[in-house]
Amino acid sequence: MIHPQPSAAATAVTHTPAQPEPWLRGTLTEVPPVARAVLHALQLAQEDIAHWCGSLTTEELHATPFGLTPVAFHIRHIGRSLDRLLTYAEGHQLSVPQKAALNVELEPGADASLIFQEFSMACEEAILRIHALATTDPGQERGVGRKALPTTVGGLLVHCADHTQRHTGQAVTTAKLLLALREAKSSHS
Repeated sequence: MIHPQPSAAATAVTHTPAQPEPWLRGTLTEVPPVARAVLHALQLAQEDIAHWCGSLTTEELHATPFGLTPVAFHIRHIGRSLDRLLTYAEGHQLSVPQKAALNVELEPGADASLIFQEFSMACEEAILRIHALATTDPGQERGVGRKALPTTVGGLLVHCADHTQRHTGQAVTTAKLLLALREAKSSHS
């Protein structure tokens, strides 16, 4: 079995001492701390997805190397789950289109440019919505799903950050593997 070595691009560090991660840049100081942390997590996700996944082809985005979930799923799921979580944080239930979008996140075939465009638009919309929620009492109660499972605005906002970072990490890990496989294939050609 060939064990590909990661490429230079796949081992590069996204954030450098000159450009630390968003939460260490001293930005968004006017935003209350909980919302600020969530916004920084979204900025980091945008940067990491662009850096590690941006050069993947449509075929690579939908690939399932070694049975891993496709990068395309993670990217789509981040944007669509942010929409759902923020809907609950705003005190609403999901709409029919939101529920329909949930059921097709794993469908293959969407072009790379459309996947990245959807992700970018979803993140920008989420940023606006988080700013709008920033001054809401984080302890304000909310319900999630048909059963209205109990949580709070703060709980939902923190979960936006946590869930986004979890799927970003999975997308980045799979992207690194795909980049290494691409390099191994080209070096054996």
